[in-house]
Amino acid sequence: MVLEQILLATIIVSVISLVGVFLAPTNKKDDLWLVLIISFAAGAMLAGAFFDVLPEALDTLPADQVLTTTLLSILMFFILEKFVYWHHNHHHIHDQHKKGEVKIKAVGYLNLIGDGMHNFFDGVAIAASFMTDFHLGVITTIAIVAHEIPQEIGDFGLLIYSGFSRSKALFFNLLSALISIIGAVVFFYFAQTIKDLQALGLAFTAGTFIYMSCTDLIPELFHNHEKKDATLKKDLLQTIALFIGVIVIYIVVKILK
Repeated sequence: MVLEQILLATIIVSVISLVGVFLAPTNKKDDLWLVLIISFAAGAMLAGAFFDVLPEALDTLPADQVLTTTLLSILMFFILEKFVYWHHNHHHIHDQHKKGEVKIKAVGYLNLIGDGMHNFFDGVAIAASFMTDFHLGVITTIAIVAHEIPQEIGDFGLLIYSGFSRSKALFFNLLSALISIIGAVVFFYFAQTIKDLQALGLAFTAGTFIYMSCTDLIPELFHNHEKKDATLKKDLLQTIALFIGVIVIYIVVKILK
């Protein structure tokens, strides 16, 4: 039953990759809507980490093991992002790769590789959560979906810019997203034999959420703050959306528990 729940959740998250076709910004109004989604996702991921995932891990393992694993997760993603993939930089790539189609295409493929690795760990997070508690799995899935929407919109846009047709961009984005299923299944079976792997997986998930929120999503909000069309109203809307993300997860946690 648990494996079925895990597979269903990872499939839902994977299908979110399709939203890039329908929600990619085409005007400034759409761009503001995307920024609000990013704000909500940042709040949801932070709330998921601190209100639910970390407390669950601390119920099973000593604080030093949980916090050490969380820190290692953050450091691991820093290394991956620094040396392996650059997909979080797609907002700044456009001015750097105008010398030829080959270089632009390489950026697209690098993005797919990095996104696939990221999706693998999304699957790990979902599996660890559902194996601990169904309600925790639901909350973790909600937080990941909130993050996937703006990320996949950006990834789809980058693939189009890199020379992919819309159909190929959609196909490869979905293929990359489906790697989350592999991550979930691998973790599920290893957790059957490795002691405390579920709790360590939760601590790892918390680090993932904290890292993505603080280094990927929130900096993008400051990037938008620096644009010429930035206004106090837009900054307030972003802040409100972030707090709504926190509040929604907090309420869901309280209801489900």
